[in-house]
Amino acid sequence: MPERLFVCTPSKLGSYTDCPRRYRYAYVDRPAPPKGPPWAHNSLGSSVHTALRNWYGLPPDRRRPEALPTLLKGTWVREGYRDDEQERAVFRRALEWLESYVETLDPTVDPVGVERVVAVKTAVLAFNGRADRIDARSGPDGPELVIVDYKTGRAGLDADDARGSQALALYAYAAERVFRRPCRRVELHHLPTATVAAHEHTAESLARQVARAEETARDIMAAERAVADGADPDEAFPVSPGARCGWCDYRRVCPAGAEAPARDPWSAVERALLPAESGPEPPE
Repeated sequence: MPERLFVCTPSKLGSYTDCPRRYRYAYVDRPAPPKGPPWAHNSLGSSVHTALRNWYGLPPDRRRPEALPTLLKGTWVREGYRDDEQERAVFRRALEWLESYVETLDPTVDPVGVERVVAVKTAVLAFNGRADRIDARSGPDGPELVIVDYKTGRAGLDADDARGSQALALYAYAAERVFRRPCRRVELHHLPTATVAAHEHTAESLARQVARAEETARDIMAAERAVADGADPDEAFPVSPGARCGWCDYRRVCPAGAEAPARDPWSAVERALLPAESGPEPPE
């Protein structure tokens, strides 16, 4: 019998790459261990992403900065903040980011997709993912698609971050096949700093990223088979201790993670309020 395809999203693959133990807690153990409290930076990111999605859902003549306060308020996720004062301050900062960002957009241009699911199958993967935005632009060789990913967290993103992002590469690979148009350019739009980090992939570089994803999938399936055959789950899915442990949802149930310094659920958004200061940042 042919081996089953590994059904995955970018976050599922990334979870294993970051820490196989975290992958096990999230996708293998049933019932899954309890997670820690919600993170304010996740609430912030979700709120901003949804507000931009809804901005594109407006008729073009209503896509104006004046619409943003209502849009953001309607999508605002309140979980994880230290108190009402911090939440209000972060809301104001997020609104500033959005107002500055939409000034760079042409409200009359509709993207090919906004939070559009793209999917593709390879010899190993059944991949699907939701791209923040897929633009249609004119490239040097004619019309092409561009993958746009919004970022509200870690500062200092550059072309190497765009080049190394497996998620963006998989979105581009899938979008090219779904829409039957070239898709090689990927962009990280960092709203807090109003910067764009971009990379132009080639067919070869996309193929390398797909091959990496397939290799990760093979490792995951081998570990899952080993557990099913009676192997020790801790050995099949080893922990990768490090700075990420402090931000892990399963820190309290993981022996290695419990040794890492705890992060307050709101600690990362302090950087949004004090952009000139250094401070702890969660992994992207």
